[in-house]
Amino acid sequence: VQLQASGGGLVQPGGSLRLSCVASGFTLDSVAVSWFRQAPEKERTGVICMSPTDGSTFYGRSVEGRFTISRDNAKNTVYLQMNSLKPEDTAVYYCATDLSAQCFSARYSPLNYRAMQYWGEGTLVTVSS
Repeated sequence: VQLQASGGGLVQPGGSLRLSCVASGFTLDSVAVSWFRQAPEKERTGVICMSPTDGSTFYGRSVEGRFTISRDNAKNTVYLQMNSLKPEDTAVYYCATDLSAQCFSARYSPLNYRAMQYWGEGTLVTVSS
């Protein structure tokens, strides 16, 4: 099982960026993939997750209305579309999964990084003028 995140870069405040997460070793069509981010000297926090079964979506703090998640099962890829970016969105972004079909479990609420078993290497997003 591998996840490969890409698409990070430098963007001005108010700009947009799309991150990609390519999965290998499993098929995405029945697996929930979450995005997390970690700013310097801060804890890793959840950004967004969408269940592939019913499309239910969970958002981290301050991203709802600006960030969306989508998937292309034919490419085994999940995307994170980020709009109206702010300097406080600057962080390393990671995609992760526990190979379940839901964004949560009996033990963990959605977007809890402790639930994730597989992580991609992060991609740095810097929002600055």
